[in-house]
Amino acid sequence: MESPVQPVAQEPSREEVQKVKKDQFTWWQALIILAATLAICLSAGYYISEKYLWNQTSDEITKQLKYYQSQVKAKPNDAELRVQLGYTYYLKGDDSNAIKELKTAKNLDKKSYGAYLNLAIVYDKENKNDDALQMAIKASSLVTQDYKSLLLKGRSYRKLKMYKEASAALEEAARYKPANTDIVYEAALVARDQGKKKDAENLFKEVLSYDPTYKPALKELDKLSKKN
Repeated sequence: MESPVQPVAQEPSREEVQKVKKDQFTWWQALIILAATLAICLSAGYYISEKYLWNQTSDEITKQLKYYQSQVKAKPNDAELRVQLGYTYYLKGDDSNAIKELKTAKNLDKKSYGAYLNLAIVYDKENKNDDALQMAIKASSLVTQDYKSLLLKGRSYRKLKMYKEASAALEEAARYKPANTDIVYEAALVARDQGKKKDAENLFKEVLSYDPTYKPALKELDKLSKKN
């Protein structure tokens, strides 16, 4: 876009000045706004299922990582920035540094919901099920009526073969977030792991009734059909 040219003898209008400022908007300003928006999203932490992968390129995540590294360097005692940095390490695939930063965040702020929930996410990925469960339990105690931490509790209980507890956690999560595909899918996995094939099949179909493109449910249904 060409820069607007102002007449020499004419004072620019307010609208023209605003347009010039908009045209001069730089990429690093856009990155800062993106980071600030991300900070709002991550401040509470959130669960990302196999279906909902973070849609960022490697270069974007690297820029995001550098941004939060610089922010943490400037404000090392800011727990929230540590949460952002930890989660960005997770996006980068660096679970070790993600755990390190998130642990630092919860040590700085014992009531950091984002630190506990995101630790549960990383531990779940690492199949450290006991640790994931403890972090999810702590997160759910900090924020009531929160389906995300309850979903993670249910998932951890299922992996630990504590099916009764898993079902209870998922039922509670469903009360706060009805018709959520991740919750129904996790409930289907609980049924599957208990050998309740018909129940699992019906729940996987329920997931697909909400979202026909939900790939994990499609895969599980295909596996069940091959067992017939």
